[in-house]
Amino acid sequence: MSTPFHLHEKMILITGASSGIGRQMAISISQMGGTVVLSGRRKEELDKTITLLTGPYHHYAVADLLVEEERNRLIAAVPPLDGFVHCAGVVNPFPIRFLDQKKMDETFKINYEAPVLLTAGLMKQKKLNKNASLVFMSSISGQHPHKGGAMYGSSKAAIETFAKVVALEGYPQGIRCNVLSPGMVKTPMYEQAEQDMSKAEMDKHVARYPLGPGLPEDVANAAVFFLSDASRWITGVNLTLDGGFLL
Repeated sequence: MSTPFHLHEKMILITGASSGIGRQMAISISQMGGTVVLSGRRKEELDKTITLLTGPYHHYAVADLLVEEERNRLIAAVPPLDGFVHCAGVVNPFPIRFLDQKKMDETFKINYEAPVLLTAGLMKQKKLNKNASLVFMSSISGQHPHKGGAMYGSSKAAIETFAKVVALEGYPQGIRCNVLSPGMVKTPMYEQAEQDMSKAEMDKHVARYPLGPGLPEDVANAAVFFLSDASRWITGVNLTLDGGFLL
């Protein structure tokens, strides 16, 4: 059966593919017929991700996107791309009174500077095919920040604005750019939160999600849609994935 939702013959770069949502992105994209190039800092984890993929021809490049030489090496190594999903990121919650330059840099360099400079390099080196689709990971914290989330929420709001500019500058080549903003998803970060919070606190927070916490597959499925031709008329959109939390 013919469907516009498949990713056959599409080459997709995924950053942050070592674990969590990034790993599931790679799995889901490969299951839909896409060929993936994985990027991350941990070779052993990328090796594990590769074993979970469907189909041949997938490969990876170990790279720290904060190091210019490694970022440039990744850009030079990737083939022409039909899609790009940026999943690498950190939370780093800090009350405002404890913020300093180092803490700001720790969050903004990973959540904002790295994807911006990588995207700029891919565009400059003409590594994005016509009609390519870019997907950036934000969070509901970008528009609905929480206590301690000044740097995290601000970095996500910044990437949302950047994505809209990519959409504006990319449309003459048919290049689309959209954002996914999930709420709480069951990833290693979720597991860490379970350990850091009391059971009563965690249960109270989970109860605010009418459809329950999300799974990595829920976010990956939305990315597959944005990467596929089924979303060819959608660009500059920020899609909230929160199981009804903001209701």
